[in-house]
Amino acid sequence: MNHSIEIFPINGIGEVEAGDDVADVLWAALQPGGLSDGDVVVITHKIVSKAEGKVAPAGTEAEYRAAVEAEAASIIRRRGDLVITQTKHGFICANAGVDRSNIEGDRIVLLPDRPDRSAATIKARLETFSDATIAVVISDTFGRAWRRGLTDVAIGVAGMAPIQDLRGTADMHGRVLEVSEIAVVDEIAAAADLVMGKATSIPAAVIRGLHWEPAKGRATDLVRPPHEDMFR
Repeated sequence: MNHSIEIFPINGIGEVEAGDDVADVLWAALQPGGLSDGDVVVITHKIVSKAEGKVAPAGTEAEYRAAVEAEAASIIRRRGDLVITQTKHGFICANAGVDRSNIEGDRIVLLPDRPDRSAATIKARLETFSDATIAVVISDTFGRAWRRGLTDVAIGVAGMAPIQDLRGTADMHGRVLEVSEIAVVDEIAAAADLVMGKATSIPAAVIRGLHWEPAKGRATDLVRPPHEDMFR
């Protein structure tokens, strides 16, 4: 049972450029405290994308729209300037995840090509530095079909299962749960965003005290299959 958790912003990261090693940058900013067994490191995708060179020029609206079309595997809905897309990764989101915020100049940031692999690489490096067993979540800001507003979700994960499957277990009254699957890595991403924010130059955080079991999984495991998706 989780009695309490702590969420720490990782300060002092600064601007990340193409070719930077994200794990090295994070580890330097984490000193002198480092990491402990069971920590979950949450990283906004922008610093991963920047380090991996997933940045493109877009000085005009036409260039931005062309980038959205290029990054989308398919266009699901259009309404004015808003485009709901399926990305090459399988995520359903606005404008293929192409973002113009928190980037200098007339440039845009694209999603990492393989965010689960990026998370695994960062995890392995941080575990080598810290000698601790950790998990890594890469996050982005998404809208939701049923609700207003935005929240951070996981687009990459390494070290833990993305879903906590409670089906077949009993609730506090002894009733067997039939459909309860908890998107635990999305909850982690949203919680971490409370200390990172959108305009604070804090692109990463550590969640400590959360109980989780080491496991394999992909962020795309959270995407509802088309035959279950009432909105497609």
